[in-house]
Amino acid sequence: MEGPGAYNPRTVEEVFRDFKGRRAGMIKALTTDVEEFFQQCDPEKENLCLYGFPSEQWEVNLPAEEVPPELPEPALGINFARDGMQEKDWLSLVAVHSDAWLLAVAFYFGARFGFEKNDRKRLFSMINDLPTIYEVVSGTAKKQVKEKTSVSNHSSNKSKPISKPQRAFEPPRASEPQGKISKGGLPKEDNEGFDDEDEEEHGDTLCGACGENYASDEFWICCDICEKWFHGKCVKITPARAEHIKQYKCPSCSNKRARQ
Repeated sequence: MEGPGAYNPRTVEEVFRDFKGRRAGMIKALTTDVEEFFQQCDPEKENLCLYGFPSEQWEVNLPAEEVPPELPEPALGINFARDGMQEKDWLSLVAVHSDAWLLAVAFYFGARFGFEKNDRKRLFSMINDLPTIYEVVSGTAKKQVKEKTSVSNHSSNKSKPISKPQRAFEPPRASEPQGKISKGGLPKEDNEGFDDEDEEEHGDTLCGACGENYASDEFWICCDICEKWFHGKCVKITPARAEHIKQYKCPSCSNKRARQ
């Protein structure tokens, strides 16, 4: 079993890479693997913690026995509140504590290896450029992106799997018929007029699974239930498969409906 402190990063870049890996694992537990995470957090068990590992994996386990532990410990007893509140509120609460743990681990490494003021400032800046786990899980980050786009753009394109997500937010030109928009976005000849400012704006779009920003060369798809966007690879949907999906439900929405 991989321990929470499998290795000790010693530079700002290594600590940030460690932070991103642990963050990705915990986001996975609270989004794409939420059904498995929910089941493992049995309130009848002892104090459980959610760990994220640099390898982008997660684990629900008992806290370390040694005192003090090798690394700061996550919040204890996340399983006790599982059935005492609404699932989305419980997941958001776990997400908040996960964010606090990630910062504690990152700056533990910074203190242990003597990061100076400028290094600590640079590390925090790199971390702060990423949305928090809470923002990804609660959809807060996505809502902030929506405020920059029109409601009509989103509603007319939300169910269309696309290879370039910025096209989902770009309205058709007034002189063009609606039918000219294809599942892959606007036709190829229209791409020539697409400027860098639009691409930068839509770079704020976040994957609901991994929390990473938009990349122009990746396939994305939107859930018709929660309206979150996902990398196709994160939810195991290919462009070919998306062509045959009439209504796409992300893993989290599918699991919620199954439990109901």
